[in-house]
Amino acid sequence: MTAPSDISTRTVSDLPNVENCHNAPVPPTFSDPLEHRAFLKFRLAQAYRIFGKYGFDEGVAGHITVRDPIRPDCYWVNPWGVHFKLMQPELLLLVDHEGKIQAKESGPSRFLNRAAYMIHSAVHEARPDVICAAHSHTTYAKAFGALGLPLDPITQDSCAFYEDHSLYEFRGIVDDREEGLAIATALGSNRAVILQNHGILVASESIESTVFFFISLEKCCHVQMITDQAAAACGLKPRLIDAENAAKTHIFLDGEGWFNGIPEFQLLEHEEGKRFEYIPAHKENM
Repeated sequence: MTAPSDISTRTVSDLPNVENCHNAPVPPTFSDPLEHRAFLKFRLAQAYRIFGKYGFDEGVAGHITVRDPIRPDCYWVNPWGVHFKLMQPELLLLVDHEGKIQAKESGPSRFLNRAAYMIHSAVHEARPDVICAAHSHTTYAKAFGALGLPLDPITQDSCAFYEDHSLYEFRGIVDDREEGLAIATALGSNRAVILQNHGILVASESIESTVFFFISLEKCCHVQMITDQAAAACGLKPRLIDAENAAKTHIFLDGEGWFNGIPEFQLLEHEEGKRFEYIPAHKENM
């Protein structure tokens, strides 16, 4: 790993959207694949606890996955029925694209959410660029999704999803591979898909980025409903950001997901008093 902190610093000249950047924060890198795996598991468990803090749980629904760095045809996911706030690295399951739990690496509770497998396996298989994907039944996304509309570029924050999200019509509980493939197809190359009457799914190149954009999308759904309601009460229409500036803003925000997500993890570590520490494992566990 490049630095003991979760935010490593080094001088870079090509960090997106940062001019005259010195000691800019960049994602950590790893020479030991087992350390990389341990870090991603630690980070994923943190992501679940952050979701729990935000109230993104809904009974046993919702899931976040991260692609395994050692076995990229597999991903880590939560055991079904454990509250997000209780998630720890040792509880996570390693699952392949066929839905088979890898017993040697997985936690003690071998209960896999079938919908999680159907959706996430299809997304990870279709999108090699996706390291982390998150789906849950959040309040404002469900409400906004029921309208069957895409987000408008009404704020700087919503421009992060400008022409970078799609819609998917509700067709019942995801219980077969075809439905998972259909959701992955609807996502396409986008960052997010609004699942009508259901929730949202966000996919990106890091856990931190996915957590940030998921939280942001939920807030954007909330803001748009408030704006539309206020505009209707005043007999007005919301003033949209023009296409050129919305596109420029999207380009700027597109590469900032990891950095924007870091404060959530910093805060969690401050509140819990727990940071990543790697204890080398035996190579035969690979």
